[in-house]
Amino acid sequence: MGLKDRAKATAKDIEGKTQESLGNLSGDPKDQAEGKRKQAQAEIQHTVEDAKDEVKKAVD
Repeated sequence: MGLKDRAKATAKDIEGKTQESLGNLSGDPKDQAEGKRKQAQAEIQHTVEDAKDEVKKAVD
């Protein structure tokens, strides 16, 4: 399950970077902010997955 969640987080990060870039090009602050929000969500999900991996290593 971890790999699937990591893939989703990576996709959200790419989506956020793309949206932020488009917002930068168009000057749309809403797209810029939404893109940054998606990137932050992806970073949080990656951190959660890292924590899960560490707990699993400690238990095994």
